[in-house]
Amino acid sequence: MHVFTISPDRYVDHSNLLRQMHRLRAAVFGERLEWDVSITEAGERDEYDDLDPTYILAVTGDERVVGCARLLPALGPTMLEQTFPQLLASGSLGASAGMVESSRFCVDTTLAAGRGGGQLHLATLTMFAGIIDWSMANGYDEIVTATDLRFERILNRASWPMKRLGDPVAIGNTVAIAGTLPADRVSFDRVCPPDYRSIAAEVQSRQIRSAA
Repeated sequence: MHVFTISPDRYVDHSNLLRQMHRLRAAVFGERLEWDVSITEAGERDEYDDLDPTYILAVTGDERVVGCARLLPALGPTMLEQTFPQLLASGSLGASAGMVESSRFCVDTTLAAGRGGGQLHLATLTMFAGIIDWSMANGYDEIVTATDLRFERILNRASWPMKRLGDPVAIGNTVAIAGTLPADRVSFDRVCPPDYRSIAAEVQSRQIRSAA
């Protein structure tokens, strides 16, 4: 399993992975969690997918997408401030240039490989490490997100606790919460699974292949 980053300039080349991602989001958010999301035959997507985000994917050796997250600069339109402002105690995010928003995080929990001994799934830890890794590599030191109490507990189990930005609020069939997470080396080392391959190494390898 490895982390794959898809920036806007790579959408066309990796359209198959993106199609898998949207189907995974539909399966998790629409079918399993029963959130009020927009789903078509192509999968789940919303207006924030139209803002040229970078996607972080966990991909198996046979090119199966088993985890995903969407990253957008917090200074631009964000899901938290535009869609869920009720989660912010101040009503405003107070974004800075060093802050990035992570949204639509999900993992295929049906994947048996990588789970055992009561530990968090390998795909979950790989995604956490990938998000922190990409954030640090791109000049961000803080990650903001809107999630739910279940996921907040997962973050605590991973020793990557979230700092709340407001009180929990019932939204639909879940209890949502907003918070910030540090994107630093200490956090990365805590969540990083064995055999993780850095995003910096991926970028360097891609540059070498392009120059060849």
